[in-house]
Parts: sequence; structure tokens; C-alpha cells
Amino acid sequence: MYKLIAFDGDDTLWHNEPLFREAHIQLREMLGHYVPAEQVDDRLYQAELANLSIYGYGITGFTLSMIETAIELSDRKISAEDIHKLAETGKSMLRAPTRIIDGAENVLHQYAKNPRYKVVLITKGDLIAQQLKIDRSGFEDLFDGIEIVSEKDPLTYRNIFGRYGVEPEDAIMIGNSMKSDILPVLACGGAAIHIPYEITWVHEMVDQTEIDNQNVVTAETIKDVPSVIEQLEQHRTRAQTHSNYSIGSCDDSEIQGSSRRAGLVPGQGS
Repeated sequence: MYKLIAFDGDDTLWHNEPLFREAHIQLREMLGHYVPAEQVDDRLYQAELANLSIYGYGITGFTLSMIETAIELSDRKISAEDIHKLAETGKSMLRAPTRIIDGAENVLHQYAKNPRYKVVLITKGDLIAQQLKIDRSGFEDLFDGIEIVSEKDPLTYRNIFGRYGVEPEDAIMIGNSMKSDILPVLACGGAAIHIPYEITWVHEMVDQTEIDNQNVVTAETIKDVPSVIEQLEQHRTRAQTHSNYSIGSCDDSEIQGSSRRAGLVPGQGS
């Protein structure tokens, strides 16, 4: 049996990416008489990547990246009024209500009531923005712990699991991002459930054609999580019985190794 079940927040428990997509479209429209939409897309992404080490993930860095993109692509001709509109867009994203993904609340309640598991939220992004979403979700009391991190890598997961007295092989992570939620946990020897979301930021996309790991299952929706966990626990029991279950070393290099989905349904890039 697993001892810890961890959930991602953005686009796993609540909708997040549509806010960014809507703002992105607004930026395209604003700069439409300066450059083609494809150029806006490329420059915005480059600005976001350059700013990750300064502002981290989240709405603040995204908003400042939009402003930088607008100034550069307009050759500094963008009006103060339009810059103000972009800043207000960022503020409206922060004020937006947390829209819960269908089925998430029921699944969380199911495991929060089960004393066999520790239930932890592991979410990445701006501290204030993430805490606002958690507060508005009403889920805070359903977790044994909440971890807001600046990056999701094997060391981060290993340290989090350790704080709850759990080895990586006794933990299972549930999330929409193969890059952030799934591969780092597999590198530790843990298990994972991948729930693809309808929209994926290009930075979180990975090539899934070489994923070959029996400890990851792709589920169609979060409603499938209980049955998938049961499936993984049965697989784990069989593997332990045959003494074939191995414990990983949490090596970052393992993320780049071969992995393959063993899933309920074909997954999309997430």
C-alpha cells in the first residue's frame, strides 16, 4: 500500500491555464497591427523563459513578460494606456475565482477520510498567487500538508516525501504535467498518475513516445484516480511478491531516460 498521495494544484484540482491563454490572446490582438501572431507567441515565450530565474513561475512573471514583449515588438511605440491594460490583466488573473475541476472535490474527500494515507498538495508557482487559489478552493483542510515550491525536480520531491516520513517508493503523485509532476517522481522510484489537461504550456511539454515505466498510469479524468491507485497498488503487490520491485536513487539524469506510459487511455502532451 502507498503511504502518501500527493496532488498537483493547477490544472489538476482547479483550472489555471485558460487564464493564461485568454491573456495571451489579448496580447496578440493588442499587437496585431505591429507583428504577426506567431511572432508574438515566440517573443512572449522567450521572455517567459528568460524571466523564470528572476520571477519564477506564475502570473507576476507572465504579466511582466507580456509588458516586455509589447514594448519590444511595438518598437517602444506601445501606449501607456495599453501597458496599463496589460497590468490590469495580470491583476484580474490574480483576482479570478478558483474554478474546481469536476470530480476533484469528491476524490480529495475520499482520501482525506482514509487514515491509511497522508494527503499532500504539491504545487508550483508564485507563493501569494498559489495561496490565494488554495484559500478560494476550500480544500486547505483536506490536506495533511501543503507545499508551494519554485521548481519540481527529483530533489524537491525527495525532500518533501522525507518531511512526511515517507520513502519515494511509498508515494504516488497525481498531476497534469509530465515534465513537472510525473517524470521527477518516477526518477525517485515513486509512482504517478498523469491526467492530461486540455491546454498545456509549451514549456511543460515533453516527448512521451519513449516513456517506459510501469509505475505511471494515464487517467482520463481525476474521477478515475481511486481505481487507478487500486490498479497501481495491485501491480506493486505483485512486483513485491516476485522481488522485482526496485527503489530508485532520485537522480536527475534518470528523467531523461526511457519511460513509457502504461495507461488506461492514450494521453496527450501535458
